Amino acid sequence: MQKTMFFYLKKISSSTINAGLVNHRALEHMPKKAEKATVAALHGFAPYTAKKGEEYMNEAQQEHFKNILLAWKRELMEEVDRTVTHMKDEAANFPDPADRATQEEEFSLELRTRDRERKLIKKIDSTVERIESDDYGFCDQCGVDIGVRRLEARPTANLCVDCKTLDEIKEKQLTGG
Repeated sequence: MQKTMFFYLKKISSSTINAGLVNHRALEHMPKKAEKATVAALHGFAPYTAKKGEEYMNEAQQEHFKNILLAWKRELMEEVDRTVTHMKDEAANFPDPADRATQEEEFSLELRTRDRERKLIKKIDSTVERIESDDYGFCDQCGVDIGVRRLEARPTANLCVDCKTLDEIKEKQLTGG
């Protein structure tokens, strides 16, 4: 219960609360510590606050996003280590076929999750390379600024909101879904 609650709280930003997109009555019942957690940011980093007249994707912004990406990668790698340890410790040859099937399904699900995270790690690595080559923060299709807030939400984004929306519309048209 606690873990799920914290995950939910991490997703709520102060701007979302101020915009009235969160039920304030739900926040009233929240302990004071949880209220402070609502402004917590991605992987323990506070959102970047731009200074007035600051150039887009300057060294400070690049460093901020690089730190977020490296922390995210570190968390994913720790999760991989935990999975390997868990699978070694929990592996057993159950005499009951139902128990064996349950364990196999659990391991399969865990491995599928780790495979998705492996792909995400590759994407993080390529994003870090983009930062180092001063290509980060700009849309691959139209070249405009992706925007600091969008990158805060999705640090591996390589398309601006408009191009991403068009891509999703095209995909829906092609797949019919």
